[in-house]
Amino acid sequence: MWVGSRTTPIGVAAVLTALCVAPVAALFVVGTRGIAIEPGVHFAVVCTTALVAFQAAIALSLVGFRRRDGRAVMIGTAFVVMAALLAIHGFATPGVLIGANGLVALAAGITLPAGAILIGLSAHPIVRHRDAVGRLICIQALLVAAIAALGAIGIALPESLPAAPLPDSTAALALLGLGSLMFAALALRSLRTYCLTRRYADAMVGVGVIWLAAALGAAATFGTTEFGWWLGHGFELAGIAIVTLAVAVDLRNAAPSRALTGDLAAAELVQAEEAYLGPQIRGLLVRLADKDQHTEQHARRVAMRAAQVGEELRFTPSALRDLAVGGLLHDIGKLSIPRSILQKPGKLTDAEYLQIQPHPELGARILTQLGGFSVGVVTLVADHHERLDGTGYPYRLSGEELSDAARILGVCDVYDALISTRVYRAAWTDSDAIRYLQEDAAVQFDQRVVDALALVLERETISDSVERLSPHPAEARLQRRTTRGAWSPKRRATR
Repeated sequence: MWVGSRTTPIGVAAVLTALCVAPVAALFVVGTRGIAIEPGVHFAVVCTTALVAFQAAIALSLVGFRRRDGRAVMIGTAFVVMAALLAIHGFATPGVLIGANGLVALAAGITLPAGAILIGLSAHPIVRHRDAVGRLICIQALLVAAIAALGAIGIALPESLPAAPLPDSTAALALLGLGSLMFAALALRSLRTYCLTRRYADAMVGVGVIWLAAALGAAATFGTTEFGWWLGHGFELAGIAIVTLAVAVDLRNAAPSRALTGDLAAAELVQAEEAYLGPQIRGLLVRLADKDQHTEQHARRVAMRAAQVGEELRFTPSALRDLAVGGLLHDIGKLSIPRSILQKPGKLTDAEYLQIQPHPELGARILTQLGGFSVGVVTLVADHHERLDGTGYPYRLSGEELSDAARILGVCDVYDALISTRVYRAAWTDSDAIRYLQEDAAVQFDQRVVDALALVLERETISDSVERLSPHPAEARLQRRTTRGAWSPKRRATR
């Protein structure tokens, strides 16, 4: 059987780990050192960086508004709020514009928890609706106005503001615990997204979130005369910059940023393969379409179904990625098959069928020679025509020799072939295709996989029924295209 190289180099993993550990290590090593910063320096540095962060956050929000991407607007709102509070913190520097006050500590204390909460809300389903974008911009404006009012009150009536928690106090540690939980959830979301996409931008979102968490830890445990407190300012600004840049890159590429929301579905990897899986896979699919368009369309539909079944069976993000990529490329070996056979307007002869059979092995060889594909993907391509009872090809594998992913791909491949129109027969109905698979379950096909596919189709049928009953069918169709992509499972191929 063919094997391939892993897609995440050990060196890259080491660099990402080092970036995550660096702020915590710095606080541990030099955090308690004493330091004295002139008020004017603090005022200039914090206000300037807050202004830059504010401009970047506003730009992110506007791009999200133009793209009608509520998630991006919500993330932009979080950074606008953090930048505005940071600006208040800078303006309230004692001894510059005003004297001693509690506003400077209060603004610093609530900046990161407020940002964490708002970023966390970017995953709420209501944010996904296109109609919510305008309301989110209004909320952003109201929050900035409220922060400006807080600053004005704090400067005019400093005694009216509550005191900020002292470092290492119970209140400060409670705030640290709450904020850390929020940032941990965000970091796990970005990790899941990275495991699906293997994009370094998604990994850097996680790094940025960890730096923000380190900044919160510095604010909660170090005093203003300690170097750690000032390091926290730098971590906060760096974290905002890293996350904002990563989100902006996605928006520039017309792809919704999903690292902070963590709700990227495996099926979406198939729908937007160039954005989430990279140009190499897109290039191979273009070559396959040039060779035979119906084969390429079939590959996309099979990959979509396989990804949905994998999620139904609770595959890990890394396994879902392999399933999506393997589904898209499972027939890439047909690049080596004569076009006259692939596009024959009739049933294949036994001799022609024998020429088709090596395509799994040929596909595995192509991916191995290209490099950059995981062992799981190459194995999927090689094994997608194997069957549980050993009647498949090319290796005659059986039983436990077949991976769960190969079993899924095999079922979805047969299902799509059955429901697709052929010159020599009409397309089967979904129910007839599932009935056929159920009859062969536990012989050629895995019963769990067939049952999971049936559940996916049943859920889809219910969704279609709800759409037909919707008072706004055009809007419902738009929402479905947004969430499910252009490759609707109801489209039929003609081989």
